Amino acid sequence: MKVEFVNPFISAAFAVFESVIGQRPERGQLSMRKTTFTTQQVTIVAGVSGQISGTALYGMSLVTAQKIASALMQSELTVLDEMAWSALSELGNMITGNAITLLANNGYDVNISPPSVIRGRNIEISTKTPAIVVPMMTQQGLVEINVALEENDMAQAKAA
Repeated sequence: MKVEFVNPFISAAFAVFESVIGQRPERGQLSMRKTTFTTQQVTIVAGVSGQISGTALYGMSLVTAQKIASALMQSELTVLDEMAWSALSELGNMITGNAITLLANNGYDVNISPPSVIRGRNIEISTKTPAIVVPMMTQQGLVEINVALEENDMAQAKAA
């Protein structure tokens, strides 16, 4: 996987957290995961299609999800209700949408699928490409960004 596919997701996540939640996260050490699976209790999953295809996952603990949803909704939540799940899904939509815009600015024709929120640990998401994992420390807790994207044949042919 090309770094130019991962960097837009990192930039977008930082920009969205700064803009919407009002704080700048810290980036942890990059790593690679051979298969894409949820290691956290809550994972926002967004599909990417077009010249680049694959999956972006944003994983976090249940406590972190509750704190992030509280910050998004500007209200202290004691449980993750339907509105909180919707807010978390929208967070994934904002990050992925911003990343797609950055990819488009680099000449890639890409789209996203509406994000889904999965609750559960060690759920495997089938991808053809290994994931680059970027830990992001926020005031609410750790958010793990997993990006598993590959360039499709039509994009490779166009670049040649």
